[in-house]
Amino acid sequence: MTQLDPVIRSFYRDRYVEDDRLVVRGHGRLEFLRTQELLRRWLPPASDVLDVGGATGVHARWLAADGHRVTLVDPVPEHVEQAATIGTFAAEEGDARALRQADASVDVTLLLGPLYHLVEAADRARALAEAVRVTRPGGLVVAAGINRYGGLLEAGSNGTLTEENLSLFLDAFASGSIDGTKGFTVAYFHHADELATELTTAGVTDVEVLGIEGPASNILENAAPEAIETLLPAAVLLARHVESDPNLQAASPHFLAHGRVVD
Repeated sequence: MTQLDPVIRSFYRDRYVEDDRLVVRGHGRLEFLRTQELLRRWLPPASDVLDVGGATGVHARWLAADGHRVTLVDPVPEHVEQAATIGTFAAEEGDARALRQADASVDVTLLLGPLYHLVEAADRARALAEAVRVTRPGGLVVAAGINRYGGLLEAGSNGTLTEENLSLFLDAFASGSIDGTKGFTVAYFHHADELATELTTAGVTDVEVLGIEGPASNILENAAPEAIETLLPAAVLLARHVESDPNLQAASPHFLAHGRVVD
C-alpha cells in the first residue's frame, strides 16, 4: 500500500478534529448540510457506497442511516479506529491510490477528501483511476476539491489578509499547492474546470461540478455562535440557487463533482 504523507497524518492525528469542523463551526455546518443535500440528490437508494478518505465517518454515519451499505476507507489509523466504533458500516485502513476493493464492486465511490491531499497530478489521476475501477458500469463517482480562491476569500473576510501576507495566498493561487507550513496541511487547490477535466480524463462521463457552500460561507464562519442557526437556512438556499452558476462557483470554498462510469 502506498504511504500517506507523514505531515498530513500528523495534522489529522495531532492537530485537527474533522468532526468538530463539520458540526460546530458555521462554515463546516454549511458544508456538511450542502454535501448531504447533493449526495442525497444523486445517490440511488440502497447503494453499495465506498467512502474513500471518509475520516471518522461523519458522512458514512448518515449514509448508512439512509439505508446505504457503506465501506469507509481512510489512511489515518486513528480515524479508522474511531469510525469502526460506530458499528453501522465497515471501516478499514487504505489508500485512495491503491484500493483493495475488486473491480466493479460498488455502486458509488466517494472521494470527499483525497484529491486535495494529493499534490501531484499523477497521484490524483491514480486515485480517480482507482475510483473508476472499483465502480460498476453506470455507477457514480463523486469527488470534492478545495477552491483555489478559498484561502484568499477566507483571509479577506476575517480580517487577516494584509499586504505582508498577501503573497502567501497569491502563490497558492498560482500553483495550486501549499506546503503545510502556514496553518493548513499539505494540500492542492483546484479550479472548477480543472477538477472536471481530471474526472473526465479518468473515464468519468457527464461530469458536473457544483459549488458546495456558496457565497455566504465566510459570513457564517465569522458569525457569533448564537447567530449560526438563524443564518444557515438562507445560506443553504443561496448556495443551492447559485451552485452551477459559473460566475459564482468560485465563491464556494469547496467544489463537488460527480459523473458516471462508462457502461
